[in-house]
Amino acid sequence: MTAPLKLGAVVITMGNRPDELRALLDSVAKQHGDRIEVVVVGNGAPVLDVPDGVRTVDLPENLGIPGGRNVGIEAFGPSGRDVDVLLFLDDDGLLAGADTGELVRQAFDADPRLGIISFRIADPETGLTQRRHVPRLRASDPMRSSRVTTFLGGANAVRTEVIEQVGGLPDEFFYAHEETDLAWRALDAGWAIDYRADIVLLHPTMPPSRHAVYHRMVARNRVWVARRNLPAPLIPVYLGVWVLLTLLRRPTVPALKAWFRGFAEGWRTPCGPRRPMKWRTVWRLTKLGRPPVV
Repeated sequence: MTAPLKLGAVVITMGNRPDELRALLDSVAKQHGDRIEVVVVGNGAPVLDVPDGVRTVDLPENLGIPGGRNVGIEAFGPSGRDVDVLLFLDDDGLLAGADTGELVRQAFDADPRLGIISFRIADPETGLTQRRHVPRLRASDPMRSSRVTTFLGGANAVRTEVIEQVGGLPDEFFYAHEETDLAWRALDAGWAIDYRADIVLLHPTMPPSRHAVYHRMVARNRVWVARRNLPAPLIPVYLGVWVLLTLLRRPTVPALKAWFRGFAEGWRTPCGPRRPMKWRTVWRLTKLGRPPVV
C-alpha cells in the first residue's frame, strides 16, 4: 500500500473578499481524506482572520496572479516539493463537494503522466458553466470530461513534479495567459492535462473584462506566449489568427485601441526565456483538437 498523495492548496487574495475567502477555506477544510495544507498569499494586502492551521504570506506589493501563485508554491518548499499536488483556487470560489480532494488523488494515482487537472467552474446560483470556462474549442458540452491543451487558472490541480521539471508560472505576465504558457511547457515535457467535469469549483459568473488591464494584457501576453513557446514559423500564423478573431468579435473602439497597444507592447518588450516546443508537441496539440495556431 502506498501513502495517499499529499495535497496542498494555494489561494491568493487582495483582501477585498474576506467572507468569500473564509467560505472557500471552510470548503477545503471539509474535504474527505487527509488534511489539505493551505497557504493564503496576500497580494499587496495583509491576510486577516483565517482559520487555525492556514498559513499566510503577506506581500508588500501586488505581484500579479502568476507572481502571487509562485510565492504560494515556494511556501511548500522549492517547486512545492513538500506536497505531491497543489490546488490553485480563486479566493471567491467554493469547492462544490467534500470529495474534491479524493477525486484529485484518484485521478493522479490512476495516470502517472497526468500533470494538470482543470476543474469545471459552475455558477453557484444557476449551476451553469460558461463556454469560455471549458478549455477546448469544442465547448458546447461542459459536462464532458476530456484531454485538453490548457487549464483554468483559479480552479485546477498541478502535480508538483511538473513544476519542478518545467518551472512555475511566468511572473512577468502579471495577468492573462499564464496558464497557457505553463500548459504548453508541460505538454512539451510529455505531461497530460485533463478537464474534469465532475470536479467542480463554484464561482459567480463575471466577465473577464471587469479588470481594467484586461484588453492590454490579453494582447501583450498572447504575443509573449507565442514568442516564448512556438516554433518560429507558427508565430505569425498564431498571432494573425488572433488579430482576426479579435476583430470579428467587434470590441468597442477603446477596447480595440487598448488591445492593439498591448499587441505592440508584446513585440517590443522582453518576454522571458524562449524555449520553442518540439514539432511533435505541435502535432500532439493538433490531435487533441487545438493546434497552436488558435
